[in-house]
Amino acid sequence: MKILQVTPFFKPLWESGGVARVAYDISRNLHENGHEITVYTTNRSIYPNDLPTNRATCVDGMNVYYFENLRKYIPGMTPPVMPYRMPAVARREIAQFDIIHIHDHRTLLTVIASHYARKYGVPYVLQAHGALPQDTGSTWMKRIFDLIWAEKVILGAAGVIALNETEAERYRELGVDEDRIAIIPNGIDLAEYPDLPARGRFREKWGIDDATKIVLYLGRLDPTKGIDLLIRSFAGVAREFDDAVLMLVGEDMGHNEEFRELVRSLGLDDRVIFTGFVSKEDKMAAFTDADVFATPSFTGFPITFLEACLCGTPIVTTARGDLLTWIEGTVGYNAGYTPEEVTDAIVRLLADDALRARFGAQAKDLVRTRYNWQAIVREVETLYSDITGRNRGAADLGAGEHSPVGA
Repeated sequence: MKILQVTPFFKPLWESGGVARVAYDISRNLHENGHEITVYTTNRSIYPNDLPTNRATCVDGMNVYYFENLRKYIPGMTPPVMPYRMPAVARREIAQFDIIHIHDHRTLLTVIASHYARKYGVPYVLQAHGALPQDTGSTWMKRIFDLIWAEKVILGAAGVIALNETEAERYRELGVDEDRIAIIPNGIDLAEYPDLPARGRFREKWGIDDATKIVLYLGRLDPTKGIDLLIRSFAGVAREFDDAVLMLVGEDMGHNEEFRELVRSLGLDDRVIFTGFVSKEDKMAAFTDADVFATPSFTGFPITFLEACLCGTPIVTTARGDLLTWIEGTVGYNAGYTPEEVTDAIVRLLADDALRARFGAQAKDLVRTRYNWQAIVREVETLYSDITGRNRGAADLGAGEHSPVGA
């Protein structure tokens, strides 16, 4: 198949978050499976880069266009992604593709790609990556975008990918037909983790002995992640375990002083550690050394959950935001979104070494057999085949309806 992937961010701009990583992993695995892959993306980054722009360049065997952003010339402009040369390329090329996979639905790349896809009759798959809700981030911009474009972009898709049942229900509420919804989770590239760090490295770096219980949060330190609830929950954990610590690992999103004040008000100054941003190596060392990984709130399908599983670290989360049903009773718990229930789930795990070991073993097995990219991309390929088959069938039917009788 000739497949076009459309994503606002792509390799090597990893700092943009999970969409870049997922779009790359899907594209690379499709290429390795023999498909011809083209990527439309941008050179938008918080760091200077010298990526070639507005022309195709080869990245790991794939043709990638890093479109320049109009914002470069108007620094005060609010829209973050304005690929001014993309329409000319899309008008010239899109008709040649068998299918288009669009990542992240609220971008001008999505508007342009979906417009020409509909114009030339090329089916496209839309993957929102947990971003369908309007109540996070720049809510007013999301509402304006949705008012103008969302219905056409979403309902015009031949298929949509939901990361979990919660997101599938959101698509249904927007009017997407059931037969166009596929639930396909994110995966993890096992080749990127050939050797996990030995236990103890992260503890040694932060002066934590092996007997101390570590409750780990790893990700952006943002209120939408339920950090305040986790801190309040840990106050209950600290009363049960004198030697437990909470480690908050991740970048300060401008709210750390609020979190530190909450820590102080609960008398947890010496029990809660803020590490700031850490390298990939230190991140995996943190997962390896933690006893429980806790994330109270999330959307989509965070890769951090799979990284915790790869390291055999049990998970505690809730159904606030989205829900991953495979966690409950297999690799951890989906607790209620209250300090008491999150505390109870963490305490149950910390108090039972055998339970943690069982959940850890099941987590490792699950990520290696179910949530690796090779298995996930096979599901994506099946979706593509179903959609292109339906599209060809509809085209043949339309041609037949206009053919002379007996022709």
